[in-house]
Amino acid sequence: MSREVLILRQPEIRELLDPVACIAAMEQAFSAYSTGQAEVPSVIHLDVPEHQGEIHVKAGHVRGGPYYAVKIVSGFLGNTEVGLPANDGMVVVFDAKTGAPAAFLLDNGFITDLRTGAAGAVAAKYLARKKIATVAVIGTGGQARCQVEMLARVREFHEVRVWGRDHGKAWACADDLGKCRAISACNFAVAESVQSAVERADVIITASASRGPLLRAEWLKPGVTVIAVGSDAPDKQELDVDVLARADKIVADSLAQCLRLGEIHHAVERGAITKEKVHAELGEITAGLKPGRTSDDEIIVCDLTGVGVQDVAAASLVMERAKAAGRGEKIAI
Repeated sequence: MSREVLILRQPEIRELLDPVACIAAMEQAFSAYSTGQAEVPSVIHLDVPEHQGEIHVKAGHVRGGPYYAVKIVSGFLGNTEVGLPANDGMVVVFDAKTGAPAAFLLDNGFITDLRTGAAGAVAAKYLARKKIATVAVIGTGGQARCQVEMLARVREFHEVRVWGRDHGKAWACADDLGKCRAISACNFAVAESVQSAVERADVIITASASRGPLLRAEWLKPGVTVIAVGSDAPDKQELDVDVLARADKIVADSLAQCLRLGEIHHAVERGAITKEKVHAELGEITAGLKPGRTSDDEIIVCDLTGVGVQDVAAASLVMERAKAAGRGEKIAI
């Protein structure tokens, strides 16, 4: 019996996976994960230190869904010096009934970027104040851009302050965000320091590859929401542990995973908090099991380390739309 596998490349995937649909898919994925309806193994980390490379392998399956998926994504920081993108990757989709390969999504890391940005938007939808004015972004890469663009789908804001170690890259990031059609009537500025970026901010997004704390507790104003997405490995850290100690609510995308990597694990290991201080997983909030923001004065920290269920949710949406539109190239295997 002959079998076929679908090949989809980045331009097609970009057309099939739009921001609004991706946000909705992530909300459903988090709910499935936190209500026991998803299978998600531990993350595999692989380092290639001689070339400044790190690789993450994540997998997931939502029970009853037609597919399971395995995502391989890489970051090689030195690539930019030779004219190559720093991030790359692909998603392999399998038939959940038979285990047969169903598709290779050659997305060059696009699915990871969009689903991570969508997770930030879901966090903001439930955890940020309804009315916000100023957003601070710590980081200048593609994910910093994506987070702000996706945030604009769930909240209106009027000012964005960008901070990065490289001033030129910070200006480039601010300039790119200013050209984004999803963000209207907004002022963009580059901050001289992390402190000047985050003071008076209503939402703070940290999206860097920092190995040491950048954000300090004393800089936070009442009512701020901190969405931390950069710390996706045990040695990465963007928040001083006192930030989590000061928070009124701490939310994890996956508590089990955040206790191994991310901001929560640093705070627990340092004794700044206990794991019992974590208010909820994001999926418990989206599923209506626990409350999100209940007061405009609460300081809330959301630790987003990236969960495999996000990848299968995004990949399944791409597959559904590709089949309906007859997109992609089929090859025999």
